Amino acid sequence: MISACGLTKNYNGFTALDGVSFELRDNEILGVIGHNGAGKTTLLKIMTGLVPPTRGGLSINGIDVVEDPVGLKRILGYLPEDSHLYETMTVRSYLTFFGEIYGMAGEAIREKTDALLGTLSLEAGQKKIGELSKGMKRKVAIARSLLHDPAVLIYDEPSSGLDPMTSRTIIEFLKDLRTQRKTIVFSAHNLYQVEEVCDRVMILRRGKEVACGSIRELREMFGSITYTLTFSIADLARLGNHRNYRKDGIYYSVDGLDIDGMNELSLALPAAGGRVERVESHYPSLEQMLVKIGN
Repeated sequence: MISACGLTKNYNGFTALDGVSFELRDNEILGVIGHNGAGKTTLLKIMTGLVPPTRGGLSINGIDVVEDPVGLKRILGYLPEDSHLYETMTVRSYLTFFGEIYGMAGEAIREKTDALLGTLSLEAGQKKIGELSKGMKRKVAIARSLLHDPAVLIYDEPSSGLDPMTSRTIIEFLKDLRTQRKTIVFSAHNLYQVEEVCDRVMILRRGKEVACGSIRELREMFGSITYTLTFSIADLARLGNHRNYRKDGIYYSVDGLDIDGMNELSLALPAAGGRVERVESHYPSLEQMLVKIGN
């Protein structure tokens, strides 16, 4: 369980985070989104204990983030937006080094390293980390964050700057981590990935929490459902020219109808010699919500 109450962070008179409160249950994934400067990274750094809040409280699995930073590190895996790695090490020596820092036994380090390299398709032989691609380096950083089997993961832009295939691999990996009973908080600019992966989404704007809820709850807050109606008709002119009809093969379609418009057109079609072929519903996307909120 993650419980945040009134988290605020001031930097020399500038408020980067302003009274953010939320709760996250075990094994849930929370996505944090917002425009640049919204406070996403500041929130994640507070959650990792790297930055203390100016005001407010935060506990993760019963651990006070400010009062017990060492206890927090035992249960937390962190992936910063930029992966600063020891590039003269091999992948195995790098993970062994961090396993020893976590106090893991040698055999446990080897077993966990083997498992992570296999799961992430990360076997790089004796190559130095500096010789690896950006996607492979990102996987190394993810492996490091999981080495000590933490219960909570804080990931800042986990697929940022990666090619589509590697990005997809990492997103699928995040989805799989939920089945391993991990609680995950991550920020992302790829809003389609957030919609796909997250149980709940928090939207920040200028340091303030605008909304936090499931995708369904956010849709209800920020927009109503619209419809696309596809129909067939011999003479389109009989329907009149008051709508923007789109030719779609042998059919016609019209987008953006509200419920009244859809009902009106559905009733008018039979009288004009037409027929409804299908109706599709559309919900506002996270991208549309952010546009609506503005900077």
